[in-house]
Amino acid sequence: MAAIVVVVVAVVRDTQANAAAGQECPAGAPRVTLDLPGDASQVKLRVLNGTRTPGVAEQVTEEFKNRGFVMSKPADNKGKLKDIAVVRYGPKTVGAAQWIRAYFLDEAEPQFSATRNTDVIDIIIGPRFRQLATYTEVNQALAQLSVPTLPPGTCEAP
Repeated sequence: MAAIVVVVVAVVRDTQANAAAGQECPAGAPRVTLDLPGDASQVKLRVLNGTRTPGVAEQVTEEFKNRGFVMSKPADNKGKLKDIAVVRYGPKTVGAAQWIRAYFLDEAEPQFSATRNTDVIDIIIGPRFRQLATYTEVNQALAQLSVPTLPPGTCEAP
């Protein structure tokens, strides 16, 4: 009986219970979407070639299109990369960008921009890119990445 009383008192006096609900978003802080999309058709991508090899963006665009993603016309990136890839995204696509990073086994550099107001994720392909991950590898990479987190200075959208 004493244990039940202790538990009830602890729950009633718990000051952390409403901590998340009581936090307000600071004025001007961007609200981000952390939800992972339910389907590839909910994600819009644009692939940019960050290599000196022609046709890379077109190839990767076709691969993502075959997996059900909504694709914009591929293009060349102004600068050239040295690594595998860069994933550029904004507040509307934080959760989706996490999923896209899994297609590169979390080896693509994430670049969040709080001022980016589009729902299209840009993927810049670098010279170290070889291939997109398989469905099994993507699921394993997502498990390792865990749930998307809020970028600094942002709040979660209601």
